[in-house]
Amino acid sequence: MRLPNGYGGVVKLSGKRRKPYAARVTAGWHLNEKTGKVVQEYQILGYGTTKTEALQILAKYNDNPIDLSIMKLTFDDIYERWSEEKYPTVSPSNVNGYKATFALCDSIAEKAFKDVKLDDLQRVLDTCGKNYPTLRKLKVLFNQIYEYALKHELTVKDYSEFVDILKYKDRNPNKYDRDRFTPEEVEKDWTMKDDKYYQVVLMLLYNGFRISELLELKKENVHLDEQYFDVIDSKTENGIQKFLLPTRYYHFIRTGTTIIPIPNTYFIRMMVKSSPIVIIMTVTSNP
Repeated sequence: MRLPNGYGGVVKLSGKRRKPYAARVTAGWHLNEKTGKVVQEYQILGYGTTKTEALQILAKYNDNPIDLSIMKLTFDDIYERWSEEKYPTVSPSNVNGYKATFALCDSIAEKAFKDVKLDDLQRVLDTCGKNYPTLRKLKVLFNQIYEYALKHELTVKDYSEFVDILKYKDRNPNKYDRDRFTPEEVEKDWTMKDDKYYQVVLMLLYNGFRISELLELKKENVHLDEQYFDVIDSKTENGIQKFLLPTRYYHFIRTGTTIIPIPNTYFIRMMVKSSPIVIIMTVTSNP
């Protein structure tokens, strides 16, 4: 059966192949300078085990044609597009983390995104030699890139959800067990509540936020009268939330302690000058 003009076609490829039939459409033309002839350029849409299967791929494309330039986008191209949307919404430390993680994807960076399959993603993870925490970050990056690609109709399937990292769960030689503070230890900290360093420990104990979140907390996001902090910059989206100020340690936050009288925008300021670490707490309103 003759196909309509401009519809595309199916060709059988040479050699012994599992899927020898290729569905293709015209992608453009170029001049062969040696022969002086105009040569047709093709874009492969997919492969089939039978001619019928390849024709089905071609029919599906013609029912819903896509921009052929999308099919040429590499994994790196999709990452760059995702990062332009993602990076302005996260902290510089998170940006650096994402960049370091993407550096592990060098083997697939220049591969057409449409040709990147589960085996390619899994191979990156299996061969990078990293410990479980880094592998978990790598899978998160895969998840976010494919979520972006699906949202912008750059792919029709999310292979990242099938990437397996659980088999490497015990690959973490730097792991150490963390013990919770016992009630006795917490009370012991309270006996030192007038010490500026113990005050920070108590703040972390009762709020549960990360050390980095506390150090990056700005005075404008500390609401003393209402007794809560606003964490607006966190390692994860779940970390962006309000943290209550328990009444028990509200008094030393309200009073504040200024070790060095320098202007700053942060509620707690950590400075390292050789040693020791200097922590500065500044009040945000009058008691």
